[in-house]
This record gives sequence, C-alpha cells and structure tokens, in this order.
Amino acid sequence: MKAKYLLLVIFSVFLSCSNDDAEEYQNIPIDFQVPSNFPPLAYDLANNPLTEKGFELGKKLFYDGRLASDGLVSCSFCHIQEDAFTHHGHTVSHGVDNNVGNRNTPPIQNLAFQTAFMWDGATTHLDLQPIIPFTSPIEMNGKFSNAITMMKGDATYRKLFKQAFTDGEINSENMLKALGQFMVMVTSSNSKFDKFRRNEVGGSLTSEELDGYEIFNEKCASCHATDIFTDNSYRNNGLPVNPAVNDIGRYRVTELAEDLYKFKVPSLRNIEKTAPYMHDGRFFTLDAVLNHYASGVVNSATLDSSLNNSGVLGIPLTSSEKTKLIAFLKTLTDYDYLSNPKFAEY
Repeated sequence: MKAKYLLLVIFSVFLSCSNDDAEEYQNIPIDFQVPSNFPPLAYDLANNPLTEKGFELGKKLFYDGRLASDGLVSCSFCHIQEDAFTHHGHTVSHGVDNNVGNRNTPPIQNLAFQTAFMWDGATTHLDLQPIIPFTSPIEMNGKFSNAITMMKGDATYRKLFKQAFTDGEINSENMLKALGQFMVMVTSSNSKFDKFRRNEVGGSLTSEELDGYEIFNEKCASCHATDIFTDNSYRNNGLPVNPAVNDIGRYRVTELAEDLYKFKVPSLRNIEKTAPYMHDGRFFTLDAVLNHYASGVVNSATLDSSLNNSGVLGIPLTSSEKTKLIAFLKTLTDYDYLSNPKFAEY
C-alpha cells in the first residue's frame, strides 16, 4: 500500500508539473488584420510573429519605469494613450532627472505601416527604435545590462519571456522584439474618417467635413499620403530656425547638405489630440499650423518645392478653407484607439 501510495503521489506531481509546463509555454498567435483602407504592412511579421504573450510582455516593458536609470521614466511617461501616445502639452520631451530634450514627442500609432522612425529617421527598423530613447541620457538613460538583471529578478518577467519566445531567454533581442510587437499592435483605424472610407455605420461626413477633405486632397495629400497620412519622406516645411537649438534635422543622420532642416512628415491621425505640433512643438493649435503654411513659410536652400510656387511661398488658404480643413482633420480622431483597454497599463 505504501508503495502504491508513493507511486500515486509521484504520478500526481508529474502530471502537475506537466500541466504547469504546458501553461508556461502556451502562447497563442495573433492574426493581425490590415484595415481595408490601409496600405500594405511595412513591418515584416515573419521575422517577429505576433503572439498574445509577446504583446503582453511588450506592454509590460512599455509601462515599466524600472527600465530607466531613475526607476520612474517609462516609455509611457512621454507616450500617453489618451493623447494618442504623445506628451500632450509639452513642447519637447522630458526625461530622467528632469532633463529636457529638444524635440516634440511623436505619437505611437500605425508604426507597422511606416518605413522610418524618429523625426530624423535615425532608424528604419521598428524593433530597434526603442534603443534610442532607452539609452538616451536625456530620456530614459537606461542600460541593457541593468534592465536584464532587473527582469531576471522579476518572477512575472521570467514567466512572460518563457511564454513569449521559444528560447525563453531574457536578453536585449527578445526585449526589443516584445516592444516591437506591442508597437505593431497599437493601431488606429476606427475614426469617423475610417468608417467613411469603408462605408461603415458612423462614417457619414458633414458637408463642411467633405469640403475639408476635398481641400486636403488638393493641398495637403501629396505629403500626408494614403490613409496613414504620411508618405514617410523628409521635408523642410519652411519653419524659421530656432537659433537657440539649431536642430539640423535629417542632416544629423545623413550629413548630406540636401537634408539640412528636413524632418519626417508626421501622420495626421488623431492630430486633434497631439498638440503641440511640429518637431519642436512650437505651435499649440491647428489654426497656428495652418497659418504657418498660409503665410509663415520661410525660404531656404532645402525648402520643399511644393511650398515654393514660382517665388510664392506656402499654401494659399482662406479663412473658410482653414475652418473646413480643421473640421476634416477632427474626423481623424479615433476614440476607440484612445481608450482601448488592450493598450492601457491596467
């Protein structure tokens, strides 16, 4: 009887361990659906397949201030969901020890459809993008060695890495892949405009919004192209240079004279929620942005050709056209995305 009892206990423990192992490594693939009005994905999912646990791990990393040198400044510190993952109201980004950068925090949305990242295109691979703010002494001032030590000492991280990746390793490669999966999933595609484009319920535009869309297609869509609202190019849009900063833009990456003062064309999605605007956050309203294009463009050797029509600078806009354009731009606000609990910390 004792032998039978012992065998029963051993068998029960074996089954328990087997079930735990099965649960430990369970990871369900995510079937990422490209919205019908979107262009094809730029991100190669084959190199980093989306999974539920990979996304969960990426979200945990995104919201974890322990990755920063001060233990406080997470990715989410400057990328706040209700503000389309921007640092709303802050002209430029803030970081550890109250450091202040010199560029405005860009939104995190539809990055899987874009081919370059950061205002100057410093990286062209989404999985590598987090390295820049993570290691920046002004932003998170993080070190991979410290982050890995922290994660190895955290039971939740140990479990998630085992679930998310076949090798289960807690290392910088898997950390960046998980963040990449989170950023791929942060997609904005359910605005009033999207419903209009897909002929869905709730997609009826007013006459003012339709007029604004027509004006947009005539005067803005060459740069803010497709339903992602960026052509992924770099352009000098005629902003007066701030001598205190003298941000040279894309030139910092390429060191080509033709790239001086050029910045990546931002997406206009959720633009109503992402003030202030431009690479340095100099404009706090959409009216101010349109006023710049109508009458504030400054000529220079690298000014985009679309803003210099035989010596006439900028984009002619009447007061009525500005009002209609702003009405249209507000149809790009995606309230589902701004409040989706899937993207939230808790």
